[in-house]
Amino acid sequence: MYDQLFNDINRHILVVWQSVGLLFGAFAVFALVEKKIMPLYVASSLIVLLTAWLLAHIYDAAYWYNRNIVIIGNIERQFLKKEDLTNIHHYFKKHRSENEMITHLQIQYYLGIGIALLVIIYHFYVEIMPGICAPWGGFESQQTLPYILIVSATICLSKLKKEREEKYKEFLKKSPGIQV
Repeated sequence: MYDQLFNDINRHILVVWQSVGLLFGAFAVFALVEKKIMPLYVASSLIVLLTAWLLAHIYDAAYWYNRNIVIIGNIERQFLKKEDLTNIHHYFKKHRSENEMITHLQIQYYLGIGIALLVIIYHFYVEIMPGICAPWGGFESQQTLPYILIVSATICLSKLKKEREEKYKEFLKKSPGIQV
């Protein structure tokens, strides 16, 4: 049972690393921008989408990690005694009250946010800023695509995060384990 639970944890952490690798690989699209094969707004939009995909995986991985830690803690409570809280470790006494991300996932979360911000700031500086004082006739609506995607992704990710937090609270309520 332990092996399977840790395999689940490892699988979700591995998925996040694969996502980060893919996110970095997506910067190759900027070579296409430089060669004028792809417009900057498409490349920026792609990075925003991939970042949203990464963040969704991180929220999901955090939930599965915390869920499996609760299961492991509940199993440990069946075999460990109160004195084992000091003799072995104290983590099995109480479950995390919130669906917190472990530091490993937080680091990747901030990396994803940082990459997306960097790309959007660059896009704004190169494509939007020069046209701010220009006549509206030169405005190209497709340049707003990365910003529309940011708003859409933020809404979707907020819903996913809330869903995962509620699911974790429900799991804790239904599977509190025995008291030590």
